[in-house]
This record gives sequence, structure tokens and C-alpha cells, in this order.
Amino acid sequence: MATHATMPTRRRAHARTPARRGPSPLSWAVPVALGVILGFWAFFINRDGGETTAGQIWLGVVSGVVFAALCYALVRVRWALPREMRAAAFGVLTGGAVGFLSSLNGNSVLMSSVIGLVVGAGAFCTMFYTYYTREN
Repeated sequence: MATHATMPTRRRAHARTPARRGPSPLSWAVPVALGVILGFWAFFINRDGGETTAGQIWLGVVSGVVFAALCYALVRVRWALPREMRAAAFGVLTGGAVGFLSSLNGNSVLMSSVIGLVVGAGAFCTMFYTYYTREN
């Protein structure tokens, strides 16, 4: 004798509240910290042991703010990009920052470009490998 019965389901007494979506403190704290580091680094490279001038301070502040803004923008949109573009964006940002700092050190434009390209390629390979092996 076969009968058809439906399985009872559990009902929730209350609805769950959705998880809070928005920028986490870490999503802005890391770019700010990296911007401060790059700004101080640019300031100290340009200072070269001499007197501190207003131009050197402004160079450090502006370069740190621009780098922090670019880092924050990349962190906010990184999951919308495919893994190749995401890795390329991190490589371009890293290579550009290192090339900029190298140019402040007094190297030629060609040497700074080569250093930035090598570091950017290394960052691209590292990020691509990381995303390729850890994504489903």
C-alpha cells in the first residue's frame, strides 16, 4: 500500500535581517596606510638629506592621496573584474608606484620604466597565480 505524503518543513519564527553591505573598515584602512607609506617614501626620496621644503611636503601629500584613492577604487571594483583584469590592475598599480618612486631617485625615464615594468609583471604573475588557484 503506497501512500503519498509531503515532508513537513520547518518554518522560521522571524525573518533574518540581511547582512550589512558596505565598505568595511579594512577596505579603506589598507589603502590609507599604503598611501601614507608611499607619501612618506616619496617625501624622503625627494628630500635627500637636505632641508625640508613646502614642495617636498606637497609632493608627498599629493602622491600619497592619489595612490590611496587608486588603491581604494581598485579594492571597491576588484570583484567585478575577471581574474586576468584584476591581476593586471594590481600589476599596473604596483608597477606605476615603483616606477614613480624610482624616477624620484634620479634614475632616467627608461630605467624607471624598466624597473616599473619588471615589478608590475611580477605583481601580475603573483596576483594571477593567487586568483587562479583560490577561485572556484
